Amino acid sequence: MSEEDKVKETANRRVVIVSNRLPVSVSAKGDRLKITPSVGGLATGLSSFHQEHDGLWVGWPGIIEKNSKKRSELESVLLGNYNCLPVYLSDNDLKKYYHGFSNRTIWPLFHYFSTYSTYNATEWESYKKVNEKFCRRLQEVVKPGDLIWIHDYHLMLLPAMLRKEMPDATIGFFLHIPFPSFEVFRYLPWREEILTGMLGADLIGFHTYDYTRHFLSSVLRIRGKDQTYGQVIADNRIIKVDTFPMGIDAQRYIDASTSEKVQKEVKSLHNKLGTEKIIISVDRLDFTKGIPERLKAFEKFLERYPNFHGKVTYVMLLVPSRTKVREYKLLKSEIDELVGKINGHFDTLDWSPILYLYRTLPFEKLVALYSAADLALVTPLRDGMNLVAKEYLACQSTEAKGALVLSESAGAAAELGEAIVVNPNDLDMLTQSIAEGLNLGAEEKKKANVLMVERIKKYNVFSWAEDFVNQLTLTMVRQDRDRKRFLTDQKFGEIKEHYKKAGSRLLLLDYDGTLTAIKKRPDLAVPDKELIELLTDLAKDPKNNVVIVSGRDRQFLSEWLGQAGVDLAAEHGAWAKKNSWLDWKLSEPDLNDNWKQNIKPILEMFSVRTPGSFIEEKAFALAWHYRKTDPELGSLRAKELADALHDIVSGTDLQVLQGKKVLEIKPASINKGKAVSLWLEQQDQWDFILAMGDDWTDEDIFMLLPDQAWSIKVGFTPFTEADFFLDSPEKARELLTTLNR
Repeated sequence: MSEEDKVKETANRRVVIVSNRLPVSVSAKGDRLKITPSVGGLATGLSSFHQEHDGLWVGWPGIIEKNSKKRSELESVLLGNYNCLPVYLSDNDLKKYYHGFSNRTIWPLFHYFSTYSTYNATEWESYKKVNEKFCRRLQEVVKPGDLIWIHDYHLMLLPAMLRKEMPDATIGFFLHIPFPSFEVFRYLPWREEILTGMLGADLIGFHTYDYTRHFLSSVLRIRGKDQTYGQVIADNRIIKVDTFPMGIDAQRYIDASTSEKVQKEVKSLHNKLGTEKIIISVDRLDFTKGIPERLKAFEKFLERYPNFHGKVTYVMLLVPSRTKVREYKLLKSEIDELVGKINGHFDTLDWSPILYLYRTLPFEKLVALYSAADLALVTPLRDGMNLVAKEYLACQSTEAKGALVLSESAGAAAELGEAIVVNPNDLDMLTQSIAEGLNLGAEEKKKANVLMVERIKKYNVFSWAEDFVNQLTLTMVRQDRDRKRFLTDQKFGEIKEHYKKAGSRLLLLDYDGTLTAIKKRPDLAVPDKELIELLTDLAKDPKNNVVIVSGRDRQFLSEWLGQAGVDLAAEHGAWAKKNSWLDWKLSEPDLNDNWKQNIKPILEMFSVRTPGSFIEEKAFALAWHYRKTDPELGSLRAKELADALHDIVSGTDLQVLQGKKVLEIKPASINKGKAVSLWLEQQDQWDFILAMGDDWTDEDIFMLLPDQAWSIKVGFTPFTEADFFLDSPEKARELLTTLNR
């Protein structure tokens, strides 16, 4: 069955959505509880998907209820009527986990306002405690086969906590705010714990490629884990990291904008304002939204373009948020003063430039505001996505008369390139964009809007959610396939039985990364006493022929393993030495190293430019190591070096090999597969063959093995010719020790 068929087969799994808040809010009115839809991008966007799927939503209901009987009654109502399960938080939880760590540490830091961030150990402990509370709640309700979809920065530790308690669970995580660059993220004292928490998921999603790239960069620099095509390997799992730009329920806004009720509201708004043009902005009160900067730009616009006086009204809708937080109180005061100053300076008896609304609006009135506007200003200093831009465009789908000024720092800018894209910190640019948007011709606006609206309709909130869930299911299918390739106890037993019964055995073993852990410098990875004793014991068995096939030079192998009684192949097979031979032999008599004089200066130049890198010279190979370099610089330089060498080695018998943090240049005729052919020439003489390796250079051996041989990759990788995986060099040694006994 193909992967696509398996995904279809599992398409009806229950989706358990987990977020800080439920899509409904519960409030107390005397002895009665009132349940209303929650306000916010996540709740608004995902609630449509939740309603169409028979899933479960887990989160805080918005009320602190201490009475156990009332809790039970509320839980029954939420489950029965809304498919929601409450997680109850205390006053202390809200103070330290929500208002504290989530919104005083993570929120400002991830939005690049690092000076606003506080780093309080007590709040961090509370953050962990609440994530554990969510974990326990989920353990009560998650069933086998459920897909768990965790959302946002409040619950970044939850994926790993769930993974520990439910190793086989399928877990997705989506971050709705920006993920900052490594240079900003590194400020966080608990950066490693946050990354470890997120890596507990099977699929990690972000709104834009930039956020995805920043996350992968931090994973590499802090956790030391490389990525291949957006895949990270941790705890013997492939974790997929990808970009999913969140959409809206576009049709809902389109239908509402053409409804009779909304059209009446539009007419009423025009009559009330009495101006030719309407500019709007819709924001939650937050320092990330760039509201003071926008007001200052509008003030400049009125100064520069007096011809618009009396002809344009700026309707500024500001939704209250975190009203008790000091920074937000100061921001509100600044906004109030700016609005008062602008209106006081420019207004007349029959015109005020700004209509300032500090409240939430019902859905129909919000749609009417979108529909009536000739220009929308969406200019946050930093925003994860910003769905307001998409909602506005959806409401413009019929007449397409409005223009959109959009901040390049909003995630939506990656999708809505036809908008007037601005730097929100450049007040002159922002001022000019207001004039440009108001003066755009009808055809020009329509052309841009049609393209953007089609995009919004095509990749709406349902497409976004289904895309994520499908990718999560596909990741689960692939992980299930990979799990079956790990060496199980049953297969281990089969290897032991085969080994016992065999009269002649061939063991082909790589060294670095297989029998010993990879070190920062190759010369540090010397075999310990236990390894030498193990290899010596294996080689003493008359039924065994043990061969160490390594990229190491012959001097190292002779010095450290020469007395163990094993056969040796050095420099990926350039040299070979059977235990019965007096000396090493070349695999090809006409090998030479004349080519080094052309290649070595290039490697030296790259070593000078890349602190921490160094050159290892072998008889017939040169290796450029970059394990000790800055991870991203080393990776970049390795690609540059490979490109620089490509033209030089083209048409020669040389090849460039990419190993684990090493780039090696050697004759193409030399490889480990060719090396082991010396022992595999007469395959019939072996009753038992076992090959183990960790690098892609070992793939040449795996491809040559007969069907009855056992091939094992040490360390997990999605691409290998080996039949089975083992976790680590320690597990590889355990296997050999068991066979030896």
